[in-house]
Amino acid sequence: MPDYEILDCHHHVGDVHGALGLGPTPAGTDPAADELAVRLATMDRNGVDRAVVIPGHGYLRPSGLADTRRINDAIAAYRDATPDRFPAAVGIVEPLYGPAGLDEVDRCAHELGLRGISFHTRFQGVSTDSPLVRALVGRCAERGLVPFVHALGDVPDEALWKVQELGREFPETTFVVLDAFSSFEQCRQALSVAEITPNLVFDTSLAYTFDLVEPFVRRHGASRLVFGTDLYSTPLGYRRTHVLGQILDSALSEDDKRLILAGNTRAILGLGPAPRGASAAAAGEGV
Repeated sequence: MPDYEILDCHHHVGDVHGALGLGPTPAGTDPAADELAVRLATMDRNGVDRAVVIPGHGYLRPSGLADTRRINDAIAAYRDATPDRFPAAVGIVEPLYGPAGLDEVDRCAHELGLRGISFHTRFQGVSTDSPLVRALVGRCAERGLVPFVHALGDVPDEALWKVQELGREFPETTFVVLDAFSSFEQCRQALSVAEITPNLVFDTSLAYTFDLVEPFVRRHGASRLVFGTDLYSTPLGYRRTHVLGQILDSALSEDDKRLILAGNTRAILGLGPAPRGASAAAAGEGV
């Protein structure tokens, strides 16, 4: 197998027990240590070398902006604690904070060194094409932060056409669109959305099969796709990421695979070249 670096652009970090009604965190455990251990074991089992980490959007925020600042601090610390596996982190700013959220975008860029801001309007009380989202995206563009915009299938607030409208308003800004291949209809719709909005790059998260994604690559090129899985780790997660194996087994060229599996994400986030040495996938771990 060629020596591909595998860089997952879409890992969420955070305690989802409260938001998902899973009850309290089990007593007698070290949740942070357990979470990291499960995440790293999952990555190793699947041959994933590195990942971009994002806070989970289901975090509780009774204190509003203070809670958001807390999770942004935490994701920066998570990155810093294991930089060889997590070379970049993305923050969250809530659109319903209005102008008060703009300073947090600035802090994410200048103080925390985050590479982007994630929007998941299903959890944020607005629609993706809201003026409140547009204001935050505009500040991201000014500060050099990449908007990571979730577009989960069959969620009206995150409809792909609304992401398209954002992309058309900020044509000089590269967006990473997450979860767009999560339904058959969106796999088809992405073909036309990508043509109209060339600054949108799509990830593979939640795709049922790469067979539904490969036509997108054939039509628009490998530069428009990045590998992502939407991993949440414990208590949620997966044992195998089937799409990674399908990409590696596909008839795409080696150069296209390198772009999708790591190169595009590195370029979009300004991460520079991959560290030297064999990847986990090339070493035969998991894939």
